[in-house]
Amino acid sequence: MRETPRSQGTAGDSRAEPPQPRLGRALAHTTGASGSGTPHRSDGRPPQTPRGVRHTGPAGHLGTTPPVPRRPASLFPTLLTLCVALFALITWQVATNGPLRSLDERVELKIAGHGPQALADRLAGLGSMQVALPVLAVAIGYALRRGRGIEALYAALTMAAVPALVAPLKALIDRQGPLTEAGGFYPSGHTATAMVAYFGAALLVSVRLMPVAVLLTVATGIGLVLRGYHWPLDVLASCCLSGVLLLISSMGRRRSSSRTPTGCSGPS
Repeated sequence: MRETPRSQGTAGDSRAEPPQPRLGRALAHTTGASGSGTPHRSDGRPPQTPRGVRHTGPAGHLGTTPPVPRRPASLFPTLLTLCVALFALITWQVATNGPLRSLDERVELKIAGHGPQALADRLAGLGSMQVALPVLAVAIGYALRRGRGIEALYAALTMAAVPALVAPLKALIDRQGPLTEAGGFYPSGHTATAMVAYFGAALLVSVRLMPVAVLLTVATGIGLVLRGYHWPLDVLASCCLSGVLLLISSMGRRRSSSRTPTGCSGPS
């Protein structure tokens, strides 16, 4: 028979020693162990969600305050300031016979009448009331059917502002045309009409049409210059003036849309 090994301490053994605590278990419950609720584990690695690195919130509780995203700065004020400054500079140079006007006239006299004149005449006609206004009218009707009456109203008011501003400037500056002795050519009314109509239509229908609006406006300006109807600065100044009108209209639409309650429903 095998002898069963006796334990080192029995009930009758007066020399039996009390059980000694294990060193590993003692260290596991000391300060910094995971079992004691402190932010470190017994193996020295930090826990998955370390509490010791959490910052206190406004009320003193543990937690992290997420960073508040800043609202991106709008480009509208910058673009508006740039358009106004450039328009003022061109107007000053044209009115005072500055060096920009002299350069402008030399360039125009070299290119006026060159190129396919039939095509240039058609391109210049893109800025006429007979062509540009129907395009904007269709876009306004589309916006009204979609319940966007405020945007349609701003587009109509912007177009109405074109002759209200261009006509007095033509009479005030009274610049002579490239191939005629008549005055009243600054700024270009055809360019302003084209830009406001085509850009306004793109904003009402879809911003994806914005490249088309840019192309039509540029084509109008090229046709006017090549045909000899306007000086280049006449066209450029009208683009700046139209940019001011479109930017002001866009800011007005955004403010009106933000003030309109979106969660309210009409009476049933």
